[in-house]
Order: sequence, then C-alpha cells, then structure tokens
Amino acid sequence: MNERIRAPKVRVVEEDGHHQLGVIPTSQAIRIAKERGLDLVEVAPNADPPVCKIVNYGKYKYIQEKHKKEAHKHHKGGKVKEMKFRIGIDPHDYLIKITHAEDFLAEGHKVRIQLQFRGRQMAHQELGHQLAKKIKEDLLTMGHVDQDPRMAGRNINMQISPLPERQRHRKFKTHLKGVTEHKDILHHEGHDPREDKHDHDDHDDDHHEGGNHTEPPPPAA
Repeated sequence: MNERIRAPKVRVVEEDGHHQLGVIPTSQAIRIAKERGLDLVEVAPNADPPVCKIVNYGKYKYIQEKHKKEAHKHHKGGKVKEMKFRIGIDPHDYLIKITHAEDFLAEGHKVRIQLQFRGRQMAHQELGHQLAKKIKEDLLTMGHVDQDPRMAGRNINMQISPLPERQRHRKFKTHLKGVTEHKDILHHEGHDPREDKHDHDDHDDDHHEGGNHTEPPPPAA
C-alpha cells in the first residue's frame, strides 16, 4: 500500500474497478490517490507491471475479509453426511431419518445413503431398490442424485447433493416426535448425532443388555 509499493511503475485502476489511468510512475499514482483522500493498493503484484487500485483501504480490507469468511463458510458446509436405512424400516423411523436427510441438504451437506439388507432379505433385492426410489422421490425438492443406487456387498449405496439454496423446498417438517431441532443438537468434536438414529428393529437387541431392563415377574404358583 502507498509507499510500500516497490515497483517503479504500476497500472492504476480507478475505485469503480472499470476505468484505468493506465501505466504511470508509482510516485504519481500515490500522489493522485492521496489528493482524493484515498490509498493506492497493490491488487495484482505478479502482473507486469503490477496492478494497483485507488481505494479507501479500510473499506477495501473489510470487503476482502467478508468475502474470505463467506468462502470459508461455504467450504465448511460442504461435508458428506451418512444415513443408514434398514430394508423394511418402520414408517415412523423412516420419517425421522428422511427428515434428518432433508436437514443435512438444507445445511448444504451432501448425503450418502446406505440401505442395509439383513439375512434372507438379500433374496429380495427389489425391496431395496424400491426403498432407494422412494428416498430419491422424497428428497427430489432438496437435492439431486449424483451417485445412482448400486449394490456394494449387502448394501445399496447412493449419494445426494443439495440443490442451489433458492431451489430447495422442504417436504418434511422437523417438529415430528423423535426429531431434534437443529438448533438444539449438541455437536461433540464434529460429531453429529443425527447420523446415529437407529431403526426400531435395532433397538430390540439393546433391550436385553444392561440399562434399566427389568425381568418379567415369575408366573403365579
């Protein structure tokens, strides 16, 4: 900025970014900027000659920092979230999971869907493809499929990316029982509990281990 610019000549761009004063000696460019109560700021140091702009340095710095934060925010939002669905999932559990998938897409994340077969369900793979089709249709107003459903071992995998923000329209609401509002979720070291929601058929095994499980009373004599 100003006297710190070492090049003997610079190409000077006006504050509006469209008009130029051309290539002039650096000392002359600094004088013109100061006469206007502004600064000469080097914006393209690797050009030949370097390109400088006549600007209000404080305002210029503020705009640069704002753009940097917006770019960082956009990059930070682009994570890949994973959602697992069991084939034959309970309708209520499906509603919770599909709502969380919508949440992720609304936040700008990609969603990787994994449909899991258990035991004899592998003999009916068409059920998995039917579920994949339903998920695609339910998320159609929030995202587009960039990885079509395909088998991988005992799972069907697909990936959905968010639509541009103005094109997103939610089909499901977050006030359903069992669905946590995003603002109430506690993230621990980048961990998102919405990716851990299990189906009811997964819970059955948990009821037989520890916790507050109580054995049924013995039959009367």
